[in-house]
Amino acid sequence: MKILIVEDNMILCGMIEKWLQKAGYEVLTAIDEPGARNILKKNEINLVLGDVRLPEGDGISLLEWMMRSKMEVPFIVMTDYACITDAVRAIKLGAKDYLQKPVHQEQLIELVHSMLKQPVIVRNERSFVERASEAARKAASLARRVAPSELSVLILGPSGSGKEVIAQMIHRYSDRRDKPFVAVNCGSIPNDLQASEFFGAVKGAFTGAVADRKGHFETANGGTLFLDEVGNMPYSMQILLLRVLQEKEFNPVGSDKVKHTDVRIISATNEDMKKAVEEGRFREDLYYRLAELEIVQPPLKDCKDDILPLAEFFRKEHSGRIRVKNEGFTEEAKSCMLGYDWPGNVRELNAKIKRAVIVADNALLDVCDLGLENVDCNDNPDIRIIQEKERIRNLLDKNHGNVSKTAAELGCSRTALYKKMKKLDLK
Repeated sequence: MKILIVEDNMILCGMIEKWLQKAGYEVLTAIDEPGARNILKKNEINLVLGDVRLPEGDGISLLEWMMRSKMEVPFIVMTDYACITDAVRAIKLGAKDYLQKPVHQEQLIELVHSMLKQPVIVRNERSFVERASEAARKAASLARRVAPSELSVLILGPSGSGKEVIAQMIHRYSDRRDKPFVAVNCGSIPNDLQASEFFGAVKGAFTGAVADRKGHFETANGGTLFLDEVGNMPYSMQILLLRVLQEKEFNPVGSDKVKHTDVRIISATNEDMKKAVEEGRFREDLYYRLAELEIVQPPLKDCKDDILPLAEFFRKEHSGRIRVKNEGFTEEAKSCMLGYDWPGNVRELNAKIKRAVIVADNALLDVCDLGLENVDCNDNPDIRIIQEKERIRNLLDKNHGNVSKTAAELGCSRTALYKKMKKLDLK
């Protein structure tokens, strides 16, 4: 895949170029807007990393030109802290994300991988927000219990519901925690490249194979291989995958050399896998290999108790990243978040909070910042109950679980608070 870097600082540009080349990308560079336009006209670019300030033109006008030219190429803005308002403007114009200088290698590669849906190797522990809803807690509890085993796990749930978070949780609590976690989107790999992506290839195996290349099984060796959207895997690849799971060995494309593999497989899909098996789209024997245990990750609309804690988690995460200060959400924003169905699930909530943090002018993020102006925010008993639970939960957290102190702040007796907590199923 080709990435265009538009940066006039030659030292920074060279450093980023080396990082991306080491990660396996082909890199082109330009120092100004005219040069970038020329490269975009003559090449099929998959991603643009553009500085806001350039000696001739700027990143904003380059982005505007790309939009007018209907170039559907993801654009990541690079900016220093003093130019954060330019990054906000770029996001509003259609930029997919931003990087704040000084650019860090791990952050850059992770963002580029996610933007291009490439395999992501996670070596360090990540933060997990504790879910409050019963359905989400059940999924997380099952993930922790199955983690020490070597069972293959299939995670079921709609897109954006957090299936990869469950997969990472299993890896984190397993004996493989210190080894790689490699996430692969099975639906994003072209059919003719499936075998080389998973098993690697030797130099000269096919046109474009200019050097030996490791596949996902070799990269993940000793750790966990996460097959996201496994229901979209081509039938021909299903046959090859089944053989590797049975024999625990494979051949790189173009090589007779047998390589052994030791990985734990965790899969995820939003497909009805039993229906896919019945219709002949997915091999039954492979399905049973992958689904030694199934975990259901529910849609966000069925986990109303999670919405506000997740929103607060994402607000703090994104605010800290771009170093802006805000204090929370308006009551109307909270009501709208609780009243919205979230068809894109947790991924959509995260995206809306990120947008709100960037565009907000006030200390409290409001409905307009979230892009929920058209949501019915009418007060109803269910929303009031959820907000009451959230208020009590936050006070208990602040007071480190001290019920007496929390009751005093709420203006009620300790006994009355215990009764209310039981009624609201607060544990």
